[in-house]
Amino acid sequence: GDVVHAEAKRGQDALDTIISTDDGARSIGEIALVPHSSPISQSDLLFYNTLYDENASNHLALGQAYRFTLEGGTEMSADEFTEAGGNSSLVHVDFMMGSGDMDIDGITSDGTRAPIFRQGEWAFEVE
Repeated sequence: GDVVHAEAKRGQDALDTIISTDDGARSIGEIALVPHSSPISQSDLLFYNTLYDENASNHLALGQAYRFTLEGGTEMSADEFTEAGGNSSLVHVDFMMGSGDMDIDGITSDGTRAPIFRQGEWAFEVE
């Protein structure tokens, strides 16, 4: 997906700078689901360090996608990576959101809704 409108209560200039960095900066580079019961979430601490804080909450990132997420992605040229569906950008900025109240549904190819998260936790067994 691409950002078509972005508005911030605070930091609008920073947000505008991020999404105007390059063509890929307006596109999703990562989506991660993290249960509310994760140890870092349960610590109830804000570390002000994305590497820790992103493990406390669901998050999405605008910008660069991780090449290892596509089969053969680490061996692809930039053009091949983009053609295969990967997003390329100079930025990768995580936005955290989540709570113990969050419900998330997926939509299958036939339009059926499937529960993914209920009350901040996986709605199915993860192996």
